[in-house]
Amino acid sequence: MPRRPTSIDVARSPAESRGFTPEAPCDCRRCPRLAAFLDHHRKAEPVWFNAPVPSFGRDDARLLIVGLAPGLKGANRTGRPFTGDYAGELLYSTLLSYGFAQGTYRADPADGLTLVDCMITNAVRCVPPENKPTPEEIATCRPYFAARLAALPNLRAILALGRIAHDQTLSTLSLKKSAHPFAHGARHSIDPGLSLFDSFHCSRYNTNTGRLTETMFHSVFHAIRASIGHT
Repeated sequence: MPRRPTSIDVARSPAESRGFTPEAPCDCRRCPRLAAFLDHHRKAEPVWFNAPVPSFGRDDARLLIVGLAPGLKGANRTGRPFTGDYAGELLYSTLLSYGFAQGTYRADPADGLTLVDCMITNAVRCVPPENKPTPEEIATCRPYFAARLAALPNLRAILALGRIAHDQTLSTLSLKKSAHPFAHGARHSIDPGLSLFDSFHCSRYNTNTGRLTETMFHSVFHAIRASIGHT
C-alpha cells in the first residue's frame, strides 16, 4: 500500500506553488557558474549531453537513490545518472545484484538497462567544476529535488550517496541535520514508512582509498531490501 506522505508534503507545496517540475529544463540557467561551465563544454564537446541530467527510473519507485551531481565524463557526457564512470559500474552492478535493475549495464544509455522499483537522481542536476557545487548552487537546485520527491507517491526509502545528498534531502524535508547525522550505513526514520539510508559515495576515490568497499556498499542495499521487501 502506498504510504501516506507527511514530510514529503513539506517538499511538495513550495515546489509546486512556484511552478517547478521534477526535472530541470534543458536550458536552465539558474546557476550562472554551472550554466557557463556547460556552455564551455557544449563548444568543446558538442556531441556530449551537456545539460541538466534527468532522473532515471520509475515514477512508482519505492527507492530513490540520490547522488551528488553528474560527473563530467560520466552522466554529463551520456545523459543518464551514473553512466560512463566508475561510480556507475559499482552502483549498477549492485542494483542488478539486489533486484533493483534488469538487463546489462554497458555504460551506455542505449544499453537497454531498466530499473525495478527504483529511481536515481542527483542533488544537483548540472555538472559542477571539479565536482564541487557551491552551497548556493545546491540550494538553487533544491526546488527540482523537492518536486522530484513529491512526484514519488510510493516512496519508502531514500539512499543518500554522500553527505551533500544527505544534507540536500534533510533540507528539502525541513529536518534538522543534528538530529540525523550522516554516517555510512546509518538509517534514519523520517516518517512512518519512510527511511533515509546513508552510504559513502561510490566514487573511484572512495573505493581506491578503501573508504568504501564493495562489501560495505552491498550491506547498505541489503538493509534497504530487508526494509522494503520485494514487489
